[in-house]
Amino acid sequence: MSRGDSGRIVIEIEPETKRQLYSTLALSGSTLKDWFLKVAEDYVANRNQPPLPGVLYPQREDRKPTLKAAEAPAPYTTNNKDRS
Repeated sequence: MSRGDSGRIVIEIEPETKRQLYSTLALSGSTLKDWFLKVAEDYVANRNQPPLPGVLYPQREDRKPTLKAAEAPAPYTTNNKDRS
């Protein structure tokens, strides 16, 4: 398959796979382009820097990843009694 300088990507897949993909995307309210961009960006990001365990990486509108802790902050407490 040739690679050009345009922003287009052309692939050949089985017609049944294509039908199932479009049907599944329609049910989720997504388009092939939106789905592909998300999957491609996640793939590239994870190949360059694997995700850290316990950290969520939500997608922002401008598609730049942001970091967010997976757990809510907990108050710091100790079990030490006053040792006066």
